[in-house]
Amino acid sequence: MQKKTSFLVLVLVLAALIGGAYVLYGRLSAGAGADNLSVQTPPPAQTPGETGAPQDSAAPEETEPPKVEAPDFTVVDADGTEVKLSDYVGKPIVLNFWASWCSPCKSEMPEFNAAWEELEGEVQFLMVNMTDGARETVESAREYVEGEGFTFPVLFDTKSEAAIAYSAYSLPTTYFIDAEGYVTARAVGAIDGETLQKGLDLIHPQA
Repeated sequence: MQKKTSFLVLVLVLAALIGGAYVLYGRLSAGAGADNLSVQTPPPAQTPGETGAPQDSAAPEETEPPKVEAPDFTVVDADGTEVKLSDYVGKPIVLNFWASWCSPCKSEMPEFNAAWEELEGEVQFLMVNMTDGARETVESAREYVEGEGFTFPVLFDTKSEAAIAYSAYSLPTTYFIDAEGYVTARAVGAIDGETLQKGLDLIHPQA
């Protein structure tokens, strides 16, 4: 009976994570642009005199779309200590999902590392490795990062909790999260320095 209860709880937790990821994916997909950056933005406000805009003061106010709160997750850091995304809220966050066997992931790594070194202390970069224990291990990921001389923080998603929470089934995938913990933009696929800067401008205008 206890095993059945534990299994049911696990199924419900996974369902909640998948449901949250689906909502997150749907809300951000609508703003996808040619540079593969999907942005969560409010609709442009109309002013009196524009086509379709009422001329009197009783015109309804434009309302912003609801903010999308970044789903929390638990992964491990380089020391094997469990950490949560929520531990880093308070500063803007660049959340990147990657693997050392992924060529597109590796193509964007130098841009991420350069941005991290420039903005360390202002913007938090969390490079979440898809550590499945077979195709990718903690050891193989560390070997790649150290071999390239990257200094950004690497986290290891050994239980796929972060991947499920963010629907990170295509690598690389990057999320831009503001200092309050709300998702501002998402990019699926490798991004260049210009697109990375666009994402940074959304969460940290001074960058």
